[in-house]
This record gives sequence, structure tokens and C-alpha cells, in this order.
Amino acid sequence: MKKGVMRPGHVQLRVLDMAKALEHYVELLGLIEVDRDEQGRVYLKAWTETDKFSVVLREADEPGMDFMAFKVIDDACLSRLAGELQEFGCQVEELPAGELKDCGRRVQFTSPSGHRFELFAQKQVTGKWGLEEVNPEAWPRGLKGMRAVRFDHCLLYGDELDETLRLFTEVLGFTLAEQVLDGGTRIAQFLSLCMKAHDVAFILHPEKGRFHHASFFLETWEDVLRAADLISMTDTSIDIGPTRHGLTHGKTIYFFDPSGNRNEVFCGGDYHYPDHPVVTWTADQLGKAIFYHDRVLNERFLTVLT
Repeated sequence: MKKGVMRPGHVQLRVLDMAKALEHYVELLGLIEVDRDEQGRVYLKAWTETDKFSVVLREADEPGMDFMAFKVIDDACLSRLAGELQEFGCQVEELPAGELKDCGRRVQFTSPSGHRFELFAQKQVTGKWGLEEVNPEAWPRGLKGMRAVRFDHCLLYGDELDETLRLFTEVLGFTLAEQVLDGGTRIAQFLSLCMKAHDVAFILHPEKGRFHHASFFLETWEDVLRAADLISMTDTSIDIGPTRHGLTHGKTIYFFDPSGNRNEVFCGGDYHYPDHPVVTWTADQLGKAIFYHDRVLNERFLTVLT
């Protein structure tokens, strides 16, 4: 956190049909609807998250990600980073407090990979859903579906990975935790702010700004298996899993929302400290790196993007 960027804050996703999307994200994934705004956006959170929301859904004509946000330590840090982003060469736009409901002012910028990101310092704190701040129980009753614990990270596809890495490490303070190399070319990079395996990741792709998945953390392998059962019970479109990654070693399952946006739920995985050496996989082992058990990549995982 040497630059003051703390953690992922929220992601805004485009969906084709809000009613179907809410059935997926609330009833199946287990997020909690907390608010709506005049633009028709719906705000959701996972039960352990203390800020008001972590997922925003916007009805649109095509699916995908509008932006991913990271929370910084304070407003002075936000102003400093806005200047450093401009010095790096990013076009920076400031959005006023309240443009997202109960969120402070935000600084938006586009990475060299073509993805829209934003930073913010303030958001209404509502606490963990269904739990008291003093003497809290282990978990709240009434959780639905997969009982998602938190919004964890996004995987994004785009070009200019080297410049994107430089932006995230030199300006925003991320560290490179894991990578895939094809000869001298880095084709995948997993970036961390703290001790998580990653907070955002990028895969080399000729098209800028493509969205691969938003990921949500579950507590145990049994929870991942239960998620697989719920996917079958609801006839939800599945990509692959349950399985294990070689990269990060997390235990995972991938599936699609009704609009075609890919979701992941996972548990476990490696930890990373800034002084750890970068873990490297080579392109000839990419199948095993992504899907450790099958050791081959399925076509959907590489080509289905929003």
C-alpha cells in the first residue's frame, strides 16, 4: 500500500435485463441488494463487506464492464494520484460525490490496455450485513445462494501489458505477483495490493478493453462444490469447474450471468507479500497454469469475452 491504494472497491457491470440479472446476482450468487438510483442502476454488496456496495449493475444494450474501482486511504491521496496519473499520460476525469450513490468523488482513467478504472476515498460505511459491530455472530442468517463473501478481483483482456504493468506498479503501487511468459513476452500478469494472490489481472489480447470475469470469494472447497450444485439446479450456463488453478492455486468454478458476463467463485489460493519473488509460468504450460487438473484450456475460456 506504498502509494495509498488499499483494495478493490467496486465494479460496474452492464446487463441486458435487470430482472434476470438480479435473480442471478442475488438469488444465485448471494449478493444483497442495498439501493437503486435515478439512472436505474442497482447496488449490491457481499455480506462481509463494510462499505455500502461493491457491485453496480446497469442495464444496457451490450454486456461487459464499465469500470473497476479501487479505494485509497484519503482525499489527499486521491488528489495526489490524480496528478501522478496525468503525469504518466492518462486522461483523467473527475466525477462528483454522489454520482454513484453514497460514494465520494471519483477519479477515472483508462489504462493502456483500454480498461476504465477509477479511484475513490470515501463511501458510506454500512457494516457487515446482518451482523452487529460489537460481539458479532459468525455469519448472518438468511444468506442466499452461494453466499458470496466478497468481491475479490477482475480478469481483463487487452493489449499493451508492459505499459499497463508500469502504470499499476509505478503509479498505483501494485506488485507483480505472478506471470506467464511466452519467450520474452509477458502474456499474463497478476497484480496484488497486499497479501492476496491478486487484485486485478490482465491477459494479452489484440483487442483493447475486454472483460473476462468478476470473481467472488467463498470460504471453503465445500462452498465451491455447493456452488456447482446450485449452478446445475438453476440450469445456469457453466464455463468450467469445479477445478484448481495452477496460477494462484485457487479452487474455482466459472459460470455466466444471463447477459453473458462471466463470473468466478473460488476459495483458497496462494498469498503474496511485496518482497516475494514473482512466480512465473511458461506458455508451453499454460493449460496447466489455468486449469491444473485438466491441463488444457477450453475454447470458451479464451474466446468468450464481454
